Amino acid sequence: MAEMSILTRRRIEAAFAKGVFAEMTREFGEAAAKRVLARAVIAMAKDAARGFADAAPAGADLAHFRAIQSLWRAEDALTIEELPAKADEFHFNVTRCRYAEMYRELGLGELGAVLSCERDAAFCEGYHPALTLTRTQTLMRGAPYCDFRYRWEGTPAPAKE
Repeated sequence: MAEMSILTRRRIEAAFAKGVFAEMTREFGEAAAKRVLARAVIAMAKDAARGFADAAPAGADLAHFRAIQSLWRAEDALTIEELPAKADEFHFNVTRCRYAEMYRELGLGELGAVLSCERDAAFCEGYHPALTLTRTQTLMRGAPYCDFRYRWEGTPAPAKE
């Protein structure tokens, strides 16, 4: 059986999160509900990243990180403009994001950044401490593109034995 795409997985998660968020908002207020949801999403992103890093054949490194990015692009989910970068960098702009479109279609435009965009830096933390992300804008928040600037700071993780 084929693995579920990340876009499909996010759609299922969003439908569930929408109901849970509505209940938490009624119980605790919107600000508290958003904080709890954000913490949960960040924890999930770090856990997922550790799984990817553990599965990297030669250990977590920038080459493996670049290779797994295709999983987020499945189902034509992202239109990417890759940019020149140094050997320890991976830079690109996202000019179309079906994740953002999906959240808006589901009536979750306000939560889309929490459910998706805020995962990115947390994913880096969980993947490897040498991986950092700088991003100044997102389509989700109304910018013309998302600017992803990854950098691998320091030496790669030791190869697996």
